[in-house]
Amino acid sequence: MASNNGDNVAERPSIEKVERTNSDTEHHRIMTRRILWKMDTRILPVLALLFLCSFLDRTNVGNAKIIGLEKDLNISNAQYNQGLAVFYATYIASELPSNLVLKKITPKIWLPLLTIVWGIITMCLGFVKNFGSFFGVRALLGIAEGGLLPGMVLYLSGLYTRQEMALRIGIFYTAASLSGAFGGLLARGLSAIGPRGGLEGWRWIFIIEGLLTVVAGLVAYLLLPTSIDTAPYLTEEEKEYAARRLQGDTGAGPADRFNTILEREEKFRWSEVRRGVFNLQVWLTATAYFAILSGLYSFGLFLPTIINDLKITSNPNQTQLWSVIPYAVATPVTVLIAFLSDRLKLRGIMMLFTLPIAIIGYAVIANVASAQVRFAMTCLMAIGMYSSVPCVLVWNSNNSAGHYKRATTSALQLAIANAGGFVATFVYPSKDRPLYHKGHTILLGLLVYAWFAILANVLWCNKINKDKAAGKYERFEGSGDDRDPAFKMIL
Repeated sequence: MASNNGDNVAERPSIEKVERTNSDTEHHRIMTRRILWKMDTRILPVLALLFLCSFLDRTNVGNAKIIGLEKDLNISNAQYNQGLAVFYATYIASELPSNLVLKKITPKIWLPLLTIVWGIITMCLGFVKNFGSFFGVRALLGIAEGGLLPGMVLYLSGLYTRQEMALRIGIFYTAASLSGAFGGLLARGLSAIGPRGGLEGWRWIFIIEGLLTVVAGLVAYLLLPTSIDTAPYLTEEEKEYAARRLQGDTGAGPADRFNTILEREEKFRWSEVRRGVFNLQVWLTATAYFAILSGLYSFGLFLPTIINDLKITSNPNQTQLWSVIPYAVATPVTVLIAFLSDRLKLRGIMMLFTLPIAIIGYAVIANVASAQVRFAMTCLMAIGMYSSVPCVLVWNSNNSAGHYKRATTSALQLAIANAGGFVATFVYPSKDRPLYHKGHTILLGLLVYAWFAILANVLWCNKINKDKAAGKYERFEGSGDDRDPAFKMIL
């Protein structure tokens, strides 16, 4: 009997420990849900709005083209393409410098400021008179827009854990696909304003959309917090818990980003920039992303032209409306893939299944003459490319620890990837209409390369994890960055 009492006494601490663990788990779940709800409903809509404006203001030139831009400016197709290309040259050049100054100026000021500036520049496109002014304003637009996306990725990486990033980026990146749908509808409506006030209809597309972008920038300044510590809608308890949650100090799992306090206080060092530049993961994902963006940007710039050449619409205004459909189809799929990517904690492996959808689309559209089939393939192309972007965009940030290394890898990946804009600009020359076989085939080849690059990076990340488990990274233990053996690469 005494033995039984002794056993019961011995069991009590175990039972109490289980109950305490259950209580901590429930507390973590409640606090996490409350913090994420507040951030998701206040930050993501603002970022989505900025990204929507960004894509609208870089691709609305495609809508303007089919209703008279080239004719009114008296420019050739080659000059039009040069005006598109210079945007990407200055866009790429501004990405890394912008990310390196983001921490100093703070996201609350820098991101809205960029938005307001490019909104004003977009309005100026409505008043250009010739090739010189068109070329110059497009160059300035690239400088202003270049820092937005890498800045937003870096900003979000300081607010969310690695396992939460893809869905959040997927949500605001759907604004890009929505911009295609919304852009076609908006262009149709705005072009109906002119000619008025001595301005042709296509000019009003730039003027009104630029004005809306300026307003969006002002709204972002009022609503975006600099960091968790300055978010006015979080209580002091929530701020403290949110910071601990990022470090894994909540009893809910291992450290996610390592010491966030050290990251906040981290001083700039060129060695961290070099560590970011000479990182195999960056080059594999960046070149894969380059291939995807070559397709994505050409899709945004030339979809109205491609649909117009299918002769399934009776006039350019109907073409604007038909161009809405592929984007509308791609939007929910993009969010679903991003959700699954976070839930399964997989990035590259998800892309191995999404990229073939776009590959099939390009393979068919390059070799089939039927207008109906070709239009259906534009939907597959949109689904495959847009749904792949959140995974590849967040992958580098997930696998980089240390503020300036992550700032470097995020910006470098995007700088390389956005060179796809040059391919996009020249891949569909008017002489290849109406089938554009050569352009579709080039993009098909690039997407096939992207699939193999993603596979290579999955295998490389898996090798790093195995090497860490085997003790080959022991000398970096306690480093607080992605070389630490406890930091596992996401596949």
